Amino acid sequence: MSDLVRLKIDGRTVEVPAGTLLINAAKTAGIEIPAFCFYPGLSLAAACRMCLVEIENVPKLVTSCTQVVAEGMVVHTQTPKVVEARKAMLEFLLTNHPLDCPVCDKGGECELQNLTFRYGAGEARFQENKEHVPEQQWSPVVYYDAPRCILCYRCIRICNEGLGVGALGLVNRGVHNEIAPNRGDHLECDECGMCIDICPVGALTSGIYRYKTRPWEMKHVATVCTHCADGCRTTLGVYDNRIMRGNNRDSSGINGEFLCIKGRFGFDFLTRPDRLRAPLVRRNGRFEEVSWMEAVRVVAARFSETCARGGKIGVIGSERTTNEENLFLQQFARRILKTPHLDHRRSGDVVSLLHALRGRHEALATMADLYKSRAVLIVGSDLAQQHPLAAFQIRANWRHHQARIYVVTRGPVREDSLARLSVRAEPGQELAAVHTLRDALREETELVILFGDAIRGPAVAGLVEFGDSLGIPVKYVALVDYVNSRGALDMGLHPALLPAYAAAPAPGMSCPEMLAAPDLDVLWVVGANPLRERKLAARGAFLVVQDLFLTETAAEADVVLPAAGLYEKSGTVTNVCGEVQNLRRAVVSMGPKTDLEIFRLLAQAMGAGLEVPPVEEVYAAMRSHAGPPFAEPQPELIGSAGDTLFSSGTLGLYCGIINSVREAPGGLYRWNT
Repeated sequence: MSDLVRLKIDGRTVEVPAGTLLINAAKTAGIEIPAFCFYPGLSLAAACRMCLVEIENVPKLVTSCTQVVAEGMVVHTQTPKVVEARKAMLEFLLTNHPLDCPVCDKGGECELQNLTFRYGAGEARFQENKEHVPEQQWSPVVYYDAPRCILCYRCIRICNEGLGVGALGLVNRGVHNEIAPNRGDHLECDECGMCIDICPVGALTSGIYRYKTRPWEMKHVATVCTHCADGCRTTLGVYDNRIMRGNNRDSSGINGEFLCIKGRFGFDFLTRPDRLRAPLVRRNGRFEEVSWMEAVRVVAARFSETCARGGKIGVIGSERTTNEENLFLQQFARRILKTPHLDHRRSGDVVSLLHALRGRHEALATMADLYKSRAVLIVGSDLAQQHPLAAFQIRANWRHHQARIYVVTRGPVREDSLARLSVRAEPGQELAAVHTLRDALREETELVILFGDAIRGPAVAGLVEFGDSLGIPVKYVALVDYVNSRGALDMGLHPALLPAYAAAPAPGMSCPEMLAAPDLDVLWVVGANPLRERKLAARGAFLVVQDLFLTETAAEADVVLPAAGLYEKSGTVTNVCGEVQNLRRAVVSMGPKTDLEIFRLLAQAMGAGLEVPPVEEVYAAMRSHAGPPFAEPQPELIGSAGDTLFSSGTLGLYCGIINSVREAPGGLYRWNT
């Protein structure tokens, strides 16, 4: 029996898989059926009645968003009866809908506006006054205008089904029915803003974008979110060299339509008044603003003098710089400064995982695998807080494919509600707890294992050995914290590793060892803030810092070089699953320079020519290698950066929007869920 169903839609013969919804079948034939409530991946509501079509031998119009195709079905989408029904539905929706399109933030990209233009009547017959209800502010970033709402229930469904939060519901009945927070008059949720993006009209709007500009006035730049390691694509709306909003409505990235609070709202750090704009040099105990030429001269002179006398130089790189910058920095350190002392703040034991897999690159999971795998095991991570896209993918897998979820964590996590089995494990006992799931996991046909920093060193090898013993295909993800944590390792920002994980000829000091070394002559810190947690033992060391802000480390520096943020530069970054993505500059920094520009200025000032291979060559070398090319891992140096949804690293600390949301009513929900 064929799995394809043949039917006719507006005279066109269409073949689609059995079980396909009629509205989707029409789309494959290039036929638009309008709808408000229908949204891919969400449950079917059939609330708006805009998708009504006529099916031969069926007496009444049918909602195409709920009707499954059948063999021989003949469908008409443009009959007078259908056209009149659409026109009537639009007229009803506009009865009380305010016609404030010129000032509505959705104007120009409003689905109601567009469908009214295409299918609606040219004039309204209702003369009565429209009901006015005051606008409500549910949180620092979410506003609700009830008269604009068309009750499509998209927001409720994405919050309940897509995110598992359930912050929104319905109140009242009949014509007084409206959307409302489930816990009082404010939202208690993750403030991801998905409800804003998914709203087809201007009922839900962004507190940071409203009344700022119009959609057609903005330049739209598709880039990568600069916060966590999931690597979500975000489309930034830019006006007058300022980022006005972030969204992913084209759903073209690895994250589909999903964005968390950081990707959608976390960019105001770029315009903070305390942003570094000019180089600083310490003279007589105080910082003085100097020109770039002067600052580069001072740093290059000290670098050259220290190299000439064989002094000890340490370099600490960043997980918030591009692959190109990281590759250049490690070449600069090893070839120009002649130092093996190179590191960055590491989280998640990627090195031990690659060592244990011994060249089996097919055992490294992608973000898509989290959505497709029949079973998923989460070990030692609160995904909803630390890796929101990974959590979203796994929840979608559970909803759409009935994936079986297993959880091993120290405390309760949101994924417990999905799990077939959840196990609580004391610190250091996570691997032993995983072994208790052996019999259950052997029933599966495939498995993806995600593990956090609780699993490191020998425990990673033990986890891979456990996976091999199950007798099923197993893939792994070592969970790292920041936007380019994985790329920093790939590019060789490691005391014992070169790019592509080749062993360094002479291993140097790690980041903690550099900070503890009393005889360090120079410490160069790029995009990191190690002195926030530790003191520098070498009190006489010459400290150079590149950063966006005067952090705790920068405040102790001898020279501070203002650096551009990731939204102000182009390049590539590598996400937690090893997927390399393009980063595109959205705005131009006024004063600060990109880290790559700074590196080149310093190299030029030192009279050194540096030819750096393309990043693509590094990844080609990694893909072609069939065994562990690198030294044994150093698991004691791996640690969590404490990065969570509402308490992140440097960028999150300087992001006023994220902090305002964290401090708003309902904040306890975010820490206790």
